Amino acid sequence: MTESSAATPRPDAATLTGREPFFLVMNTGSGKQDADTVQETIAAAMAAAGRHYQLLAVVDGAGLAETAQQALQLAQQQNGIVVAVGGDGTLSAVSQVVLGSGVPFGVLPQGTFNYFGRSHGIPQDLGLALRCLLDAVIKPVNVGLLNDRVFLVNASLGLYPQLLQDREAFKQRFGRSRLVALWSALVTLLRAHRQLRVEIESDGKTRRLRTPSIVVGNNALQLEQMGLQRSDELAHDHLVAITSRPLGTLALYGLLLRGLLSRLGDDEHVISFGFDTLTVRLGAGRRRSKVAMDGEIFWLRAPLVFTVARGRLPLLVPRDPALAADE
Repeated sequence: MTESSAATPRPDAATLTGREPFFLVMNTGSGKQDADTVQETIAAAMAAAGRHYQLLAVVDGAGLAETAQQALQLAQQQNGIVVAVGGDGTLSAVSQVVLGSGVPFGVLPQGTFNYFGRSHGIPQDLGLALRCLLDAVIKPVNVGLLNDRVFLVNASLGLYPQLLQDREAFKQRFGRSRLVALWSALVTLLRAHRQLRVEIESDGKTRRLRTPSIVVGNNALQLEQMGLQRSDELAHDHLVAITSRPLGTLALYGLLLRGLLSRLGDDEHVISFGFDTLTVRLGAGRRRSKVAMDGEIFWLRAPLVFTVARGRLPLLVPRDPALAADE
């Protein structure tokens, strides 16, 4: 469904008029709900609120960046808001386009874990999320960058991207659930033997590591669920790096179990620290690395540079936090 809207004055960085049109970028391949049902729910909520909107849908992520750019141009022309509808990977891809434009950014989480939305009080239930979107305020939030690509939750190299790749294959066969994700992780760890040999530089210090994986987090909720209390680092415009010493298969299983039990910080093999810029150089003459960013896989050229984006993302969050608590 598509509706048009007359231009309204652009709000400043902290306020909304409540009349801005929405330009929604929807990934029909995200989430458990049927895409038609999602679109009908959105249409009903917008009609009831009397808000103008335009829905731009992509199939399984194809052409997502181009569609997000189209939504941004429409929002700029009509003083509107860009909204991403999908999982964390979709939200990240759309925010990549919006960041730095000054256009407000909203989300309707539709993924399996939805760490980004949940960490900012945005419900997973679509009806509640729409209520929050329609009565929102702007909260500038930090986002991470890896070689100038945005990530909202985490970015990683080594074992973790392989875990995500295998998890997606299992989901295609057995469906989306936390149990399927756990089973795929166990299978991946059973055949995980390769260790990364890297040189990392942060705060003027350089060290060489041999490790199965490096994960950089930008989400307090996910870190807390793993048992890493690093909210203070994120609050001070830092990212959090998580890595470990070389581990065998049994030790990797133990590490996974501690993560599931929210006790990763207790593991003697785990190394974590906050930073504003982290440079990772690959060993053995490697020029590229497979990386995971908010659940999506990319190949990036080395060195890999993790940093906090200079500009913040103007995110729409619930005006009334109690709405999210109703979920």
